[in-house]
Amino acid sequence: MRSVGFYAILTAILFFSFSELKKSDDPKTLEIGAKAPDFKLPGIDGKTYSLASFSKANILVIVFTCNHCPTAQAYEDRIIKLTSDFKSKGVALVAINPNDPESVRLDELGYTDMGDTFEEMKLRSKHKKYNFPYLYDGADQKVANAYGPVVTPHIFVFDKERKLRYQGRIDDVEKPTKTPVNLDARNAIEALLANNEVPVKSTKVFGCSIKWASKKLHKQEDDWAKEAVDLKTIDEAGIKELLKNNSDKLRLVNVW
Repeated sequence: MRSVGFYAILTAILFFSFSELKKSDDPKTLEIGAKAPDFKLPGIDGKTYSLASFSKANILVIVFTCNHCPTAQAYEDRIIKLTSDFKSKGVALVAINPNDPESVRLDELGYTDMGDTFEEMKLRSKHKKYNFPYLYDGADQKVANAYGPVVTPHIFVFDKERKLRYQGRIDDVEKPTKTPVNLDARNAIEALLANNEVPVKSTKVFGCSIKWASKKLHKQEDDWAKEAVDLKTIDEAGIKELLKNNSDKLRLVNVW
């Protein structure tokens, strides 16, 4: 038992270290007060968008989101409502999918019927009746690298001069059936419209990690699905013998 406990602790330490390493390798999130990096991205409507496309807007809201993430899906209706509530007040909202679709693992598709490809973005938008431009950055992820979103969804609110005034979560409750206490993004937009200081300028975010192209290295596990499976039958006696584990090695049995 001591050896099992030792290896469990060692595994946890290695996992934690790896997680921290990957986190430190992620692009830096844009700082409050920074100018919005320009972009040139294709929209699902066949148009190409840049910052100039929203030059008439007094406030520009950029939401990094995607199709497959359950948290992103939970916020779709709220993003649609933000757009409709503030459109007549000179606020433009645009959504950007930062994910490399080839870096989404099979197990990450367990809560959705769509991946993050450009064609699937069109289907998702049509299904949910998006009232905002939906842009694709998954080809080279240059925009995501410039803005530094941490998860989907991650919202950035810019003023008339396109200086970042708020970045973080949309609100503090993931489940649509519950009422949020802190409407951080909405509060930021309303403060800017009233020429007031944004009360909370930055918050932590929650959702699905950005699917960077580097994660293709980890998709080797998906290739296991292509391997031939050797199935062997086992009787009661065989199961009892298996459970005895007459060896000095730790045996792990997965039951599907």
